[in-house]
Amino acid sequence: MQRTDDTPEARDALDGEASQDTPSCELDLDQFLPYRLNRLAERTSEAMFARYGERFAINVAEWRLLAWLSRGVPMTAREISLRTHMDKVRVSRAVKSLESRELILRRPSEQDQRAQLLVLTAEGEAMLAELIPEARRFEDELLGAVNARQYRDLLLTMQALERQLDQLPGGD
Repeated sequence: MQRTDDTPEARDALDGEASQDTPSCELDLDQFLPYRLNRLAERTSEAMFARYGERFAINVAEWRLLAWLSRGVPMTAREISLRTHMDKVRVSRAVKSLESRELILRRPSEQDQRAQLLVLTAEGEAMLAELIPEARRFEDELLGAVNARQYRDLLLTMQALERQLDQLPGGD
């Protein structure tokens, strides 16, 4: 499917009528999906951390790292970098910060002695026991704007876009 502003859905999504005189070299960011997705993600992260970032003294990178480790599976910093799409430097800083606060620890991998696995400490698990329910409440509040069908459709659409990105050059 190609994007077109001439579908009923696109017309409904537009604020007012699209100008026919707009040169094709101009880009309306409010109608550009990559921009809108990024803006929504940034606003969501900012709103979440306005609520509890200061209380738990963590930033977005640290939260993402802790969230992946909350699954109970030790991971390397490289694996976290790949799964979160955060650069290695950002992950490294998060690891150092969380390690200095004794929320995570490193241990050698049994399969590869060069690799260091990251795991939650008891203190990290205790923090997440408070943080995760708050994050879920935030998600519930945010999702109060949509019904169950819209939520399901949103997740299905996101999965389709992620699969499409896997097929595009540079989309990995």
